[in-house]
Amino acid sequence: MGAGAAGAAGSVGAVAASGTVAGLGAAGITSGLAAVGGVVGGGMLSGLVITAAAPIAIGAAGYGLYKWLKK
Repeated sequence: MGAGAAGAAGSVGAVAASGTVAGLGAAGITSGLAAVGGVVGGGMLSGLVITAAAPIAIGAAGYGLYKWLKK
């Protein structure tokens, strides 16, 4: 659970800092997601998918490692 929380916190920080409007308000989040999505030629939805993928991948890898070590 710690790795997932750290990944989510890192994602929120990256979104809040990467846009043209800094902060965690609606304008800051929208701007940040659009900036992240713009890296791959997309918009805000692409940014949301990219931002959500990192903590999900870390959580899945951690769960897989846990299952593997528990055998």
